[in-house]
Amino acid sequence: MKTKKILKSFIYTWKRILGVPRIGVDLGTATVLVYIEGKGIVIREPSVVALDKTTKKLLAIGEQAREMLGRTPSNIIAVRPLKDGVIADYDATEQMLKHFISQVCGKFSLRKPVVVISVPAEITSVEERAVIEAALSAGAKRAVLIEEPKAAAIGAGLPIDEASGNMVVDIGGGTTDIAVISLGGMVVSESLRIGGNKMDEAIVRYIRRNYNLMIGERTAEEIKIKIGSVIPPKEPLTMTIKGRDLIDGLPKVVTINDAEIREPLAEPVMNIIEGIKRVLEKTPPELISDIIDKGIVLTGGGSLLRGLDELLKEVIGLKTVIADDPLCCVAIGAGKASLG
Repeated sequence: MKTKKILKSFIYTWKRILGVPRIGVDLGTATVLVYIEGKGIVIREPSVVALDKTTKKLLAIGEQAREMLGRTPSNIIAVRPLKDGVIADYDATEQMLKHFISQVCGKFSLRKPVVVISVPAEITSVEERAVIEAALSAGAKRAVLIEEPKAAAIGAGLPIDEASGNMVVDIGGGTTDIAVISLGGMVVSESLRIGGNKMDEAIVRYIRRNYNLMIGERTAEEIKIKIGSVIPPKEPLTMTIKGRDLIDGLPKVVTINDAEIREPLAEPVMNIIEGIKRVLEKTPPELISDIIDKGIVLTGGGSLLRGLDELLKEVIGLKTVIADDPLCCVAIGAGKASLG
């Protein structure tokens, strides 16, 4: 009995000293980022898992699984378990989260972490519950959800707790979240199922239609990053791409330029601009005054599209700035957010 009391006392003291680990997770359609306060971003991996079709056994996660996209034999599937910012494959998402949590806390850690996960501003209660249950099943002691634009604003260092309007546009892989935040809450928000993935799909369609060339999503993403733009750059950009000719089925190589790629990018970008206009139309006049002074802050990987900030400034008429670390803002904000 005495030994049992001593053991319980030791465990209690040990837990008090070490505390419960807390991690912020940006559970993105394209990328998962994990943040630990004091350490920063500790994991940045593609949201891709590779599974055995028959046994559903996990074969690879993250970058290793991404390398398999479009290259797997018939018995292996490489999938993105999240679509448009929400869970599309529950089991794969759970396994992915379990893998990342064990990487951060250790496979045999006695300290289950509190996990703060970012979600799109407008998701259903069913979608919210799916995220929480996946995190708990993956080993979290407690799962807390935070809206992506709010997390992005915190990560970008905006004073969201003040009685002042802050406008954030977070352009991720699956969604674009637009919000005006004041006094720690979202006054007006809109979540669009448009992001980097829709831009990639538009590029795939354009190349197929104009060159009869079939390319994969990885090539489309590479095109977007290397020569994608929404306004003409100072110097013309070109890129050589490889794919399969749709007419004769043989390999084919073509060279494309930035002017061509602006065409497929125009529609998703204009949809984002229209979403920003709708949010501004619903924003109270006093907060509009603050936004005129502060401007719009862009976060997320999509904000790095060449010339997007300049185009928004020209079309919307407001100062537009890209956050210092746009790719990591959501994960940082999730890790730093007050849990209440």
